[in-house]
Amino acid sequence: MIEEPRITELGATPTAFIHLSIPRTEMPAVMGPAIQEVISTVTGQGVAITGAVFAHHLRMEPGRFDFEVGVPVAAAIAPAGRVRAGSRPATKVAQTVYHGPYAGLPEAWGRFHAWVEQSGHRWAEDIWECYLVGPEAEPDPANWRTELNRPLLD
Repeated sequence: MIEEPRITELGATPTAFIHLSIPRTEMPAVMGPAIQEVISTVTGQGVAITGAVFAHHLRMEPGRFDFEVGVPVAAAIAPAGRVRAGSRPATKVAQTVYHGPYAGLPEAWGRFHAWVEQSGHRWAEDIWECYLVGPEAEPDPANWRTELNRPLLD
């Protein structure tokens, strides 16, 4: 289900994103259109996308997602509509890759968090999911890959 977790350093990365604060139940209807809006804005400005689509969850609340959905980019974009320029800061993270459908992400995060705790690390409030392989590229959900990143405080 998840690959062997590891501790790594991530470099700072410019991003383009949309901030959303929505009930969890709205995620399936909202996520896809927001991703398309970000990609359309970035490519419409002639800026290269340099990696996988991500969701940066700012706070974890029962029943609600407060997050940014976006892409890493080669250069800063000009704000347009809901799309904003941002960055992922350089940070130390615990990281793993989950193999499987999105419905299995809560269990994957649970196993990953257990590993981080057992390893003696303290984590920040936010998390990053990077969708390495998803339904747009692979019809079989068993082959989907989601990178899980938990910024560390130590």
